[in-house]
Amino acid sequence: MGQLIMKRLEGSNRPNEGGASSEEDLSGGEIDGQDAQPRSEDRDLKDRLLRRFGSHISTLKLEFSKKKKKGKLPREARQTLLDWWNVHYKWPYPTEADKIALAETTGLDQKQINNWFINQRKRHWKPSESMQFAVMDNLSGQFFTEE
Repeated sequence: MGQLIMKRLEGSNRPNEGGASSEEDLSGGEIDGQDAQPRSEDRDLKDRLLRRFGSHISTLKLEFSKKKKKGKLPREARQTLLDWWNVHYKWPYPTEADKIALAETTGLDQKQINNWFINQRKRHWKPSESMQFAVMDNLSGQFFTEE
């Protein structure tokens, strides 16, 4: 049997002679009667599973398609967020009221707005040294003045 497989593999390196496809080369072009029966059993099983769980499958497909949905925010929304960013560059932390207003004007969810600002600050914002010292002074003042 090993020799038969080797001959078939050696034959698959040559161009097709006689018009046989590579699947026919490997299978010998024969279909056993035994192979046909499991296929119909597989179809029956598939049909039963689809009848029983079909509604669950479609719900899961819909749920997964929502999660896969990724992409850029609409251009107008990004421009609105960038405009706000440029005006408030020194302290780009919008208040809750700012976030609500931005959500209304852009049509985005607040979660999308929060994520956009988090990413924007990580990628593009470096607080000035005076800002860092002011923050540190405020933090240390809170800890040491409560004695």
